Amino acid sequence: MDAIERDLLLKIADLHDIPEGAYNIRENGQSAGRGNTANIEIVGKTDGKSGIDIFIKPGTKKESVHIPVILSKAGWQEMVYNDFYIGEDADVVIVAGCGIHNCGGAELTSRHDGVHTFYVGKNARVKYIEKHYGEGDGNDENIMNPTTVAHLEEGAYLEMETTQIKGIDSTIRKTTAKLAAGATLVIREKIMTHGRQLAKTEFTVDLDGDGSGANVISRSVAKENSRQIFVSNIRGNAKCSGHSECDAIIMDDATVSALPEITANCVEASLIHEAAIGKIAGEQITKLMTLGMTEKEAEEQ
Repeated sequence: MDAIERDLLLKIADLHDIPEGAYNIRENGQSAGRGNTANIEIVGKTDGKSGIDIFIKPGTKKESVHIPVILSKAGWQEMVYNDFYIGEDADVVIVAGCGIHNCGGAELTSRHDGVHTFYVGKNARVKYIEKHYGEGDGNDENIMNPTTVAHLEEGAYLEMETTQIKGIDSTIRKTTAKLAAGATLVIREKIMTHGRQLAKTEFTVDLDGDGSGANVISRSVAKENSRQIFVSNIRGNAKCSGHSECDAIIMDDATVSALPEITANCVEASLIHEAAIGKIAGEQITKLMTLGMTEKEAEEQ
């Protein structure tokens, strides 16, 4: 990899070199490296689709999987399908993410669309970390449209941390999940938009089993002329608990829409939604300015 590609890898996956454990590094539509362990196997798709299948054996503990994607070729566009099969009682960390460097200078569009499908076995625990980042000369467009589909079996736990750092001109992020009895889903989303960027997130969660629960939390900052749309629907179909929360800071001439929805299809369902949009509190700005910052520096902080 050249210096640009190594820098992208560092930003989206905190990797300085080849990671320990299982990994698959995708670079401009090709595998730039792959490694398996005794408990985790990564294989290429055989159904004609582009992507990989990740098989994690039952009982696997304290292992990790890194699957970053890098687009450094200006104007590169792709659609990728990754399926995760996590065995019973496993406990693993999966680190994904996509970085785009688009400096074509000719109004080229780089685009990465991906579908990640998780099959989380009984009593398995998964922590999934995903970062998106884009950079370029300002003449080109970076687009990412990630879709996540999660199937949680009885007692399974899936925690997702998704972050859009900067430089993504348009993104539509869709997440759907179905939870069996005793399963838990936790989603923590962080997004920052600037310029004329658009970010839309859609969450649909079906709590199908007794004792299942979901907590969906979105934190975002919208700057300049950017737009954000947050849509969530948690459906309680059994004795369950669900919580959806959207907190957005709005600056400059940005716009933010929050559309939380909860649906109780069972008398034992307990569901809550919250949404708040507002500017940075004035007293916070004032306090930082008394420490020697300018108003702009205080806002950035």
